[in-house]
Order: sequence, then structure tokens, then C-alpha cells
Amino acid sequence: MADSRKHRGPHPADTDLFAPSTWPALQTAVSELSWLLDRGYAMPSSLKLVGDRHNLQERQRTAVKRSACTGEALDARAQKCVPLSEVREVWIDGFNLLTTIEAALGGGVILIGRDACCRDMASMHGTYRKVLETQPALELIGTHLSKHGVGKANWLLDQPVSNSGRLAGIIRKVAGEHGWDWDVKVVRDPDPVLSGHPGVVVSADSEILNRCQQWTNVAAKIVATVPDARVIQM
Repeated sequence: MADSRKHRGPHPADTDLFAPSTWPALQTAVSELSWLLDRGYAMPSSLKLVGDRHNLQERQRTAVKRSACTGEALDARAQKCVPLSEVREVWIDGFNLLTTIEAALGGGVILIGRDACCRDMASMHGTYRKVLETQPALELIGTHLSKHGVGKANWLLDQPVSNSGRLAGIIRKVAGEHGWDWDVKVVRDPDPVLSGHPGVVVSADSEILNRCQQWTNVAAKIVATVPDARVIQM
């Protein structure tokens, strides 16, 4: 069946799975999972233990996994985080940033993890589909970067994701309309490029944050400006 979604909105079950009444259990689960990871326990078994203890459903377990991290990772990420006002050029994990802002605009669940990064619960399943929030999200990102003095943005998109080339064209068009200096590349795997780049990276991907030299928390700052965003402090 063709994907006919027009919004990067919430999953039908999210109203119940992420209702305010569930937040204490989710927050406790994040704390407990992080505690276990700190002590060298493997993620799969730790997540199952914590998820079973709190009777969490699959999407809730995914949210907990995305929000947890070890104390060592937390400290290292904090030390490498650079204020955007001090940055003049960024290297952007394109799908990672864009889908989070789209989800915030579309009413999707946004998680604030232990490391203060925003992560969405959207899933592309290997295919990106333009939604009504795409252009507004790009404009929010561009306005935010310009406001803080960022002169150059280098976008990297995953080539294996269907429609990545089409999205690259959309990003270039929006940049051209606003006079933003954006370079957009479709590459086989942005992760090692961003992880090893000496510049300032924009991503909430845990592995990239663990390996990169510097990063800046753009998504969280933008989400904070979105009225009625469904944000959960995990």
C-alpha cells in the first residue's frame, strides 16, 4: 500500500503510550537503563529487564533506549557541545535533524534525552516522504542558523534512503529562495563522515555524538520555539 501520510505526526497509539500518566515510569526506566549501562550490562538484556519491570510496550521501550546513555557518554557529550553562537559553519546529519523538526511541527512525540538532545519517534523505514511540515521545518532551521550567525551549512543525506535525492533538491530550493549558503550532498553513509569531521556537527545520533570532535544542539533549541510541541523530558 502506498504511503499517503501528509504529516510527520504521532503514531495512533502515542496518545496512550506517552500520556502524562506514563512519564514517571518512562523517566525511571531511563534512569535504570543508564545505571545498568554504566555497569557494563548489554543494551538488549538491560532494556528487556527494565521494560519488563515497568511493563512497557515496544514503542515505549524504543523511547527509553533512545533517551538513555552512560554517565561517561553524558560527560563526554557535554564537554564537546559548542554554543551555536560561537559557530560559523555546521555539518548537518540531514534526516536526523529534519525529521525531528517535522515531527515537532506535526504533533509527534519529541523526547528530551538524558543528554538534553531531542529525538523523535518517527520511522522512515528506508523511505523519506515529503510532508506538509517539510518546508516549514527547513525554514525554521535556516532562520535559526542565520539568527545565530551561522554562515555555511553542509547537509549530508543518506543515499540508501529512498527519495534522498529529491529531498536534496527541496533543501537546495529553500536555501536558494532565502539566500542561505547551504551545500547538500547525498552520501552512502553520513555517520563516519560526521563522526570523523573536524568541524561542528549537528546531530542527535548517539554514535555520532560519541565519536565526533564537536557538536551543537540545534534541534533542542528549535523545538523549544515550536508552540504546543509534544515534548517529554525523559
